Amino acid sequence: MQVAKSCACGIDVHAHVIPGEFPKYLGSVVPSGWPSMAPAHECHRHVMIDGKNYRTVSDKCWTTSRRLADFADMGLSLQAISPMPELLSYWMAPADGAQLVRFLNEQIATMVHESGGQLVGMGAVPLQDVALAIDELRYMKTALGLQGVEIGSNINGVVMGDPRFDPFFEACVALDMPVFVHALRPTGMDRLLGPAPLQQVLAYPTDVGLAAASVLTGNLMTRYPTLRLAFSHGGGTLAMLLPRLQQAMSVFPALKDSVQRSPTEQARELYYDTLVFDTPTLRHLVHTFGASQLMIGTDYPFNFHDQRPVARLQDAGLDAAVLDQLTHANARRFLGLAA
Repeated sequence: MQVAKSCACGIDVHAHVIPGEFPKYLGSVVPSGWPSMAPAHECHRHVMIDGKNYRTVSDKCWTTSRRLADFADMGLSLQAISPMPELLSYWMAPADGAQLVRFLNEQIATMVHESGGQLVGMGAVPLQDVALAIDELRYMKTALGLQGVEIGSNINGVVMGDPRFDPFFEACVALDMPVFVHALRPTGMDRLLGPAPLQQVLAYPTDVGLAAASVLTGNLMTRYPTLRLAFSHGGGTLAMLLPRLQQAMSVFPALKDSVQRSPTEQARELYYDTLVFDTPTLRHLVHTFGASQLMIGTDYPFNFHDQRPVARLQDAGLDAAVLDQLTHANARRFLGLAA
């Protein structure tokens, strides 16, 4: 059935939260990178990291009612919320990172409770220590009732497909926790020419594409075939890299020996958000990855977010069945929600 133009049925899997205040560090010496908040203009605060303004954000980051007030215009019925990626804090000592993400996860759980069923939570874990990450994953699931987990596209420069993270992904499968992968401290910053926002504009999709490629070349989905894994920003550069990777399998014997399954087949088992701001690109993602693997992503409430995600899908000329999948059905399956 065609989704009506007035539909407010979209599910957004890519939206962020920042607490209105950060806790004081429970230790003697505040570690580098520990965040704080400073006043800004009306309804806004500065996120301060190491004495510098990392980002100025609105109260929609932490005020549940302000967030929900935007749902009607965006065409949303549900949103999965996760921390601003810089707050994942993999560069901190493990115990310090664990302290911070515990606070973030409890803040997310509070917002979910306040939402009356319109928000679900995807928390954070201190993945610089896999054992601590698994402990926090279990706490998120059993004590807080969060629906999934957000991780960075790299963990202190180590790609997520590296086997050292296998115990964590095994725990995600065991606990039925889907994983949302977001760009974080991307590679290639020294190759950008222009102002700082180019990190988000150009470097984020590059790092996400390399992260997704590491899953394919590292055979992660072969080891954990029931793992639900989604990538931000439409999977970044992966859709353009995939034909090269597939062709390389028939050219380079070493690659054919190490990659156990077709990269194209594997890529069509992963999930991706629709945050590409362009109809031809969106249609290419549907063709490349399959209509069953794409979900709304907005990057709400930051200024570089998709303000009309459902309308954008409705304007893309997709058939009714595909529109239904991208608008909400795929997200329900990814998040493990009832249809």
